[in-house]
Amino acid sequence: MSIKYPIKFVPILKEKIWGGEKLMNLLGKKSDKKNIGESWEISDVEGDTSVVANGELKGKTLKELIAKYQGSLVGEKIYKEFGTKFPLLIKFIDAKTPLSIQLHPHDRLAKERHNSFGKTEMWYVMQADRKSNLIVGFKEDTNSEEYLKHLENKTLVDILNFDEVEKGDAYFISEGRIHAIGAGILLAEIQQTSDITYRIYDWDRVDDNGNARDLHISETIDAINYKSQESYKTNYIHSQNKSTLIVECTYFTTNILPVKGTVSFNHIDKDSFVIYMCVDGHVTFEYGENQLVELNEGETILIPAILKKGVIFSEIDSKLLEIFIA
Repeated sequence: MSIKYPIKFVPILKEKIWGGEKLMNLLGKKSDKKNIGESWEISDVEGDTSVVANGELKGKTLKELIAKYQGSLVGEKIYKEFGTKFPLLIKFIDAKTPLSIQLHPHDRLAKERHNSFGKTEMWYVMQADRKSNLIVGFKEDTNSEEYLKHLENKTLVDILNFDEVEKGDAYFISEGRIHAIGAGILLAEIQQTSDITYRIYDWDRVDDNGNARDLHISETIDAINYKSQESYKTNYIHSQNKSTLIVECTYFTTNILPVKGTVSFNHIDKDSFVIYMCVDGHVTFEYGENQLVELNEGETILIPAILKKGVIFSEIDSKLLEIFIA
């Protein structure tokens, strides 16, 4: 059995208390809601499994595809390790107001407490309003006592690192790293398949019914990485029509691929699916016998592991994130 065409999925749109309109207005997502914060592009989170949007498999779930096509879809080693669980969750996020200050546990804690994977993730900034910033890590090394004291005194932000960001900035959010997306930022997020978040502080917000969201202070104490570092932003280079590395970790590799004209791709060296997220512009994938799939900014495509070669074309300056498991 094999699956031999690039797959697009129906976006799963999530209303959030901090969400806005950029996913609709800038990325063309369809919703009549006003506060869409996330578009889950490829998901195998329980209750939110992606559904195929194109081709002969339209209407099938990601879970059904993995069960049927196994290593042909995801890669033999990945299927052997994860079975029918897809290991990554792919999103676009629009923060009209700041997200909660939060962190994610590592695999061992997540397994013990939630029977889940932990969550390591990365961000790629697609658009940022003037003076928008992210919270990533601490300004200086700290410890649990200092952390709890600042929480109690409502001065936590005084010890956190704020980075003003612009389009093209990238950040690696390792397990245990305290973080928050600030207001005015639209970004792509690549992460382990997990929906486990420990919320530390939510800016004293309440919902329409006057209820505050739950906090998870006790859970965070032994989950936080209290160490600081000189810079949290990921430095990378990019070269026209070449795929170059942004982030490489156990859970995923993400490259940047600027495209103008024609680029051939060859994944013969990978035992993995490959995901492309269009973060700027518009491209066309050509595969097989002159078969075409188009990808606009804000759209995502999954190349099955068995489909090793093809061509990407763009008439304008475009950028893709290229994601796989090494």
